[in-house]
Amino acid sequence: MYKILTKEMLSPAICRMKVLAPRVASSAHPGQFLIVRVNEHGERIPLTISDFDAEEGTVTIVTQKIGASTKEICALEAGESFEDVVGPLGLPSDFVEKSDEELKKSRYIFIAGGVGTAPVYPQVKYLKSHGAYVDVIIGAKTADLVIYKEEMAAVCDHLYICTDDGSEGFKGMVTGLLEKVVLEDGNKYDQAVAIGPMIMMKFATLTAKKLGLPIIVSLNTLMVDGTGMCGACRVTVAGKTRFACVEGPEFNGYDVDFDEAMRRQGMYRREEIEEDHKCKIR
Repeated sequence: MYKILTKEMLSPAICRMKVLAPRVASSAHPGQFLIVRVNEHGERIPLTISDFDAEEGTVTIVTQKIGASTKEICALEAGESFEDVVGPLGLPSDFVEKSDEELKKSRYIFIAGGVGTAPVYPQVKYLKSHGAYVDVIIGAKTADLVIYKEEMAAVCDHLYICTDDGSEGFKGMVTGLLEKVVLEDGNKYDQAVAIGPMIMMKFATLTAKKLGLPIIVSLNTLMVDGTGMCGACRVTVAGKTRFACVEGPEFNGYDVDFDEAMRRQGMYRREEIEEDHKCKIR
């Protein structure tokens, strides 16, 4: 059993939990994920690690209420426990292999969309602690859905907020703000990283290409089983079939077939809706 030490609601539909999992915390790196099960009959849910503390023996996860299983996760309270927490899984972010000397010469721009902001945080935190220059764009539909604002501001060089309705920061899409930051403000970067909804990452990649900016994307939203056996996370990358959970979740954005990935995301939508409906009438 893995005890939930703290729980807080970042928005009405997004919760953050700190979980006691010493072995996972001692081995975790930015970019990796873990799998949780609420109980012995529960679904395996892959969640990107949003923070970790090896000394404290804790990992932090952020969950958005979407289907039946994520609602079960968010219904748990501090003091309760998960049946299983397995990880760390997946490959760490590429920059983990770089030396401090290399990172001190690097300039990164992160584009974080919605709940995808949570897994951006440990990457930014790592890069800043190793001397890199890091700017971050956080995008959300409205101001009340912006998460990790204070935490991110504390670990990056410049934080830009973007909302669809203009209720906070730049009004419009993250792609428009990215263009402004690069073309109008004159900022230069060596690497972009986009994490969030698949459609956002697709257009962030198209914008980065127009700006001549290399970009990495995380395909964590495709994962189901997390081991490669179910095949749900198959995606074409550079013309080859790859498995996001064991060969990713991060890939060169220019190589990803986003249209195929979005079709794959919708494969189980009917089952998710039906299961959610069953939970409501139980």
